[in-house]
Amino acid sequence: MNKSFLISLFLTGIIGFAYGQMAFVDTKYILNRMSDYQDSVKKINRISAEWQKEIDDKQIVLDKMLNDFERDQALLTDELSKKRTNEIFIHEKELRDLQRMRFGFEGDLFKMRQEMLKPMEVRVLDASKSVGIRMSYTLVLDRSEGITVIFYKTNLDITGEVEKELGMR
Repeated sequence: MNKSFLISLFLTGIIGFAYGQMAFVDTKYILNRMSDYQDSVKKINRISAEWQKEIDDKQIVLDKMLNDFERDQALLTDELSKKRTNEIFIHEKELRDLQRMRFGFEGDLFKMRQEMLKPMEVRVLDASKSVGIRMSYTLVLDRSEGITVIFYKTNLDITGEVEKELGMR
């Protein structure tokens, strides 16, 4: 009986210590309440929709070119068939290039998000870190999209010790 009481008291103390040292913040909730952030998201969405319409229009033209070619192929000379095939190929390449330029990795959409949203996201993260330091937390986690560490005291990082354990150091 005494042993289980001592164990539960010990565990309660450890859990209380851990909770006293750790905090959570919902950065997406904060960002969604910032009018500048919401205005920027709306602008990005509007421009993104315009770009998507541009791509969709080009896709319609390409589909028509392909349908017309398939319909007329039996009647075309080799020279005309090669010419139309080349035109279709060029149009497909232009469409893929436009998609990549607008929506690809580090494309226009990515750059626009970095330019317009990233500074506000950094402000929220910096404020979270500042509050964590001011309130003497050792660890601040972002709970908005999974768990992301925003701030931690460096003495909590055991990466080097794990590397030693694995024989990497």
